[in-house]
Amino acid sequence: MGLEELLKSETQATKKSIEVYQQKVGSILFAAISTRPDIAFAVSRLARHNLNPSETHHRAADRMIQYLYTTRSYAVRLGRNTQKSNKPVEIFIGSSDASFADNTEDRKSPQGYVLRLYGGPVARKASKQTTVTTSSTEAELLAASEASKEMIAAGRLLQSLQIKLNEPLHLEIDNKQTIRLLVEESARLTTQLRHVDIYQHWLRQEVQNERIKVRWVESKDMVADGMTTALPKVRHIEFLRQLRTEDIRSRIGTGAKLEEARSQLQERLQNSDKEKDLELKLGAKGGKQDCRARGVQP
Repeated sequence: MGLEELLKSETQATKKSIEVYQQKVGSILFAAISTRPDIAFAVSRLARHNLNPSETHHRAADRMIQYLYTTRSYAVRLGRNTQKSNKPVEIFIGSSDASFADNTEDRKSPQGYVLRLYGGPVARKASKQTTVTTSSTEAELLAASEASKEMIAAGRLLQSLQIKLNEPLHLEIDNKQTIRLLVEESARLTTQLRHVDIYQHWLRQEVQNERIKVRWVESKDMVADGMTTALPKVRHIEFLRQLRTEDIRSRIGTGAKLEEARSQLQERLQNSDKEKDLELKLGAKGGKQDCRARGVQP
C-alpha cells in the first residue's frame, strides 16, 4: 500500500466485489495478527472499506498481498537480544503514538501501540480514535491511555507466568506536553471533551501512584509511529528493525536442505530394511528347496 490516503468509494460496489475484497483483507489480517506486525497500520486502513470497496481499494489490497509474498521469509525475533550491549535489559515496555487529525474525511486521529517483551513485539494495535480531538496532546493522551490499559492487562498475565517485570511499567511517548500533563502536579489539560478528560485523570492517577512510568523518546525512535501512518521506504526499513523483523531466507534454505537430506536418509534406511527382509525370505525359501532336494523335512 502506498503513502496516499484511501478515501471512501463514491459508487456502490457489487456483492461479488465486496466478497472478494473481504477475502483479501481477511488473508492480510491473518498475517498481521500472527507474524507480521509491520502491516498492522495498512490492514487497519484497508479494513475500513470492507463494506464498499472500490477498484482503488482492491489495488491497494493486491499490493499488500504482493508485499507479503515478496517478504514471506520475514520473521520476528523474540527473546533476549544476543548482541552485547551496555544498556540494561528492559523486560517489558510499551510505546504509544497518535497522528493528529490525519484522516481528512472525519478528522479522527489514527493511534497505535506496541508492547515488547525482551525487545520482541508481543502485542500491537493500529486503530482510529472514536473521538475527534482538538490538539495533538489530546490525541496522544488517548493513545497513551489505550496502551496503558493493555500494558496493565498484559503485565498481569506475564506475572501469572512467573515473569518478573519492571516496576513500574514503562511507557514511551514522543510528545513532551503529554508527559508534562501526566507527571507534574499542577499541570492540567483544559478540554471540553469528557472522554479525554476521564482518560486524563485515570492515566494521571496511574502515573502518580507509580504503577506506570512515562518517558519521552524522539519521534525517529518511536516504534509505534508505524502503527499510525504510512512510512516511506527508508523509514519503513528502520521500522522493521525496531520490530526486530528479520529476513530468515538463508535459515529457511538451510533447514530445507537438512530436511531433504533427512528424507533421503530415511528413504535409504527403509529401502535397506526392505532389501534385508527380501534376503531373509529368499534365504528361507532356498533352504526349504535344498532340504526337499535331499529328501529331508524342512
